[in-house]
Amino acid sequence: MNLSYWEIKTWLTNVDFAVIGSGIVGLNCALKLKERFPKAKILILEKGTLPQGASTKNAGFACFGSLSEIIEDLKSHSETEVLQLVEKRIKGLRLLRETLGDEKLDYKELGGYELFKEGDGLFENCISERVRINSFLKPLFDNDVYSLKANSFGFTKIKPQYVFNLFEGQIDTGKMMASLTKLALKNGINILNNIQVEEFTEDINSVKIKTNQFEFSASKLLIATNGFASQLLDESVKPARAQVLITKPIKNLHIKGTFHLDRGYYYFRNIDNRILFGGGRNLDFKVEETTQFGQTQVIQNKLEELLQTTILPNTPFEVDYRWSGIMGVGDQKKAIVKQVSNNVFCGVRLGGMGVAIGSLVGKELADLV
Repeated sequence: MNLSYWEIKTWLTNVDFAVIGSGIVGLNCALKLKERFPKAKILILEKGTLPQGASTKNAGFACFGSLSEIIEDLKSHSETEVLQLVEKRIKGLRLLRETLGDEKLDYKELGGYELFKEGDGLFENCISERVRINSFLKPLFDNDVYSLKANSFGFTKIKPQYVFNLFEGQIDTGKMMASLTKLALKNGINILNNIQVEEFTEDINSVKIKTNQFEFSASKLLIATNGFASQLLDESVKPARAQVLITKPIKNLHIKGTFHLDRGYYYFRNIDNRILFGGGRNLDFKVEETTQFGQTQVIQNKLEELLQTTILPNTPFEVDYRWSGIMGVGDQKKAIVKQVSNNVFCGVRLGGMGVAIGSLVGKELADLV
């Protein structure tokens, strides 16, 4: 890249903190660093034109876990660990709302619903565990989280009752990320897009960072690339692609809320009189363990089939857009927030809960410095 003296001097000289990734974690990390070190020069590097990964590509669920997910987590995590996971999601959502305000998020607390397929014993298992889980979560909510509701939205091929979560909300993901970006720029944080970090090397007092466009040095490097973490770090993070579609506007759409189906592998919601619908990763976990964006016919066909047969059985619809996002997952659901070496830190593996915990992970990452 043919850089001028002015460009090098203004953007790439005397950088105190370089942050890789301008998603929800990277932006919150940079904002917290600026709060702690007002005079610091902070540079965020983003490989996409817009934030890659999942921050601008998710479904906008402000959630902390469906009943079946909590039950499943208790099989592989201790009660203390699961309680800590849920508490972190609650705190993260609170921090996000405090940082931007509900209006800039278009936050709506319409409640969340878990749907259960006919012929699946999962519903009976969840009902038998509901009282215990409500009691388990009561210290965090001071109320029963999960209740039963009749199928009022006219879905078909599901059990006649939903599990309802009155605390679940939804946001506008685009508004969230645009507001976070504006806040970062307003605070004097520099963001460079279309910059791919290829490697970094470290000496005692700095980190030398090589990108596809230029090289420069920073005092500290903070990596917030979530699903792409394995490209730069040797940490237990696997990419997980999530495919999503959205319908064209539907007249008199009566469906309001966030919805989980089939153990949460499918999820849908209303937005702008449309249905946004994503999931299906469980149809082929291995193929979806990729950092490549795109769609597969098997998942797209399944999403459209479920729209036709279960979600909108008596309502004509057309698909308007399709896209995918890359999450970071692992054997454990706890995010990896750690000091990697003397001057390098990371906040990755958000486990599909980026909206809920991204703000908090960004803060925790900054607090490591």
